[in-house]
Amino acid sequence: MTRTAQVVVIGGGQAGLAAGYHLRRLGLDFVILDARTEPGGAWQHTWDSLHLFSPAAYSSLPGRLMPPQTGEEYPDAAHVVAYLREYEKRYELPVRRPVRALGVYRDGGRLRVETDSGTWHARAVISATDTWWRPFLPAVPGRGDFAGQQLHTVEYRRPQDFAGRRVIVVGGGNSGAQIAADLAYDTELTWVTRRSPRFLADDIDGRALFDAATARRRALDRGRTDTGGVAALGDIVAVEPVREARDRGLLKAHPMFARLVPGGVEWSDGTRAEADAVIWCTGFRPALSHLAPLRLRGRRGHIATAGTRAVDEPRLHLLGYGDWTGPASATLIGVGRPAREAARAIAGLLA
Repeated sequence: MTRTAQVVVIGGGQAGLAAGYHLRRLGLDFVILDARTEPGGAWQHTWDSLHLFSPAAYSSLPGRLMPPQTGEEYPDAAHVVAYLREYEKRYELPVRRPVRALGVYRDGGRLRVETDSGTWHARAVISATDTWWRPFLPAVPGRGDFAGQQLHTVEYRRPQDFAGRRVIVVGGGNSGAQIAADLAYDTELTWVTRRSPRFLADDIDGRALFDAATARRRALDRGRTDTGGVAALGDIVAVEPVREARDRGLLKAHPMFARLVPGGVEWSDGTRAEADAVIWCTGFRPALSHLAPLRLRGRRGHIATAGTRAVDEPRLHLLGYGDWTGPASATLIGVGRPAREAARAIAGLLA
């Protein structure tokens, strides 16, 4: 079956919904294709204890403030899922699910989106597929030799699953610190990072991070000195569980090991640590395989963009993958502005 729309948005998480909000306001004909079976994007697949870095009022999509969560200053993931579900319903966004985009192709004056349930023709496409669906695992020697359990951040759920076991958590970012803090009380924990952990000041939350990312983008746009953005402040937001475990002396980071061995890990000096499980909190890559037919990737696999627009395909916009597609665009509060810019650019193109 073949269908048409002025704009096809690929991805029904927070970035796709923000795009839909602005497309609706501009009166454009669009559809949002979501590969998930339920609303909520990646938030419905996170670990149980995950909370936002910011209060609800500072974690909202355009047009609709997130309501506060009773008893919680920083809402949990389930609250975010409920908010996204209500947001989608409130604005009557045309989300079709589950529909998985298989490839985007040039087709004359249009773009053709092939999916597992038919074909869409559009004059513009917004790719908003996030990064959660493409976890990154580093090439560490011996990874195939380890006899215990290995999993990535996306597969971790709760500390009870590892109670009494020897666990190595790899990663010095927010997910690594939060999962290490989660496991610090009921497991024999070894936390491993490539460099010494850099905790942000305890009073810094998502509001300050968004301001820092925005200030950096403005400075670069005006040809001024790079402020460093969020990276200049540190790597780890000291949310309450992380602060508590850190202050109790339970978050002691070890340098990165050299290899995995059947019973655990080994450092370059021959020191070993036994382990029953290794949790790789080693980040993500943009989930962009559906764009491969357009052949837009450069030598390093990066798609060049001007704002959200793909430089070599002006009918394509990328939204929500990080600072390279808009300051803090991978966050709830940050995605609204680049979503608005993408929608306006597409409206101009269609006009």
